[in-house]
Amino acid sequence: MNLYLRLLSTYLAARRRGPLGIWDTAKTPFRVLPTDLDVLRHMNNGRYLSLLDLGRMDHMLRSGFWRLITARGWYPVVAGQTVTYRKSLELWQRFEIHSRVLGVDDRWVYLEQTFRRGETVHAEAIVRARFLRRSGGSVPVEELAEVIGGVPDDRVVPEWITEWTTRSAAWGRKD
Repeated sequence: MNLYLRLLSTYLAARRRGPLGIWDTAKTPFRVLPTDLDVLRHMNNGRYLSLLDLGRMDHMLRSGFWRLITARGWYPVVAGQTVTYRKSLELWQRFEIHSRVLGVDDRWVYLEQTFRRGETVHAEAIVRARFLRRSGGSVPVEELAEVIGGVPDDRVVPEWITEWTTRSAAWGRKD
């Protein structure tokens, strides 16, 4: 129930926070709640992943991207993510999730998301996503890029992320 309330709050607050461009960084504020804690009384590692969803939703709503994709019958799915935890978040602390589109390759869209308190990074994530059609099948990156007006040249995916994608695809194979 807690996450549904946070989703509703994120949706309503997106209007107040104002619009941003698809290539801008969304800064979505949160506070650590008792339901976010694990037995060690800091934010549970699984909760970070759930809150990343809300940060991405805020970014999509404020950039108008959500409206564009839902009008076409598309929806995003996370295909992979890697998270590095640097410093605990504790009960009642305020923090922001900074979400930005890092870049694209021939198949995937990559996002960078960080949990921050001021300038301090508490956790950082790289998320690999695809877009699917409600009617079936994937949306090619070229079609996605056309809808958003192209991908800037400076949105090159770092080599280590390309290697991570390649290795994670090979990891599940049974050769």
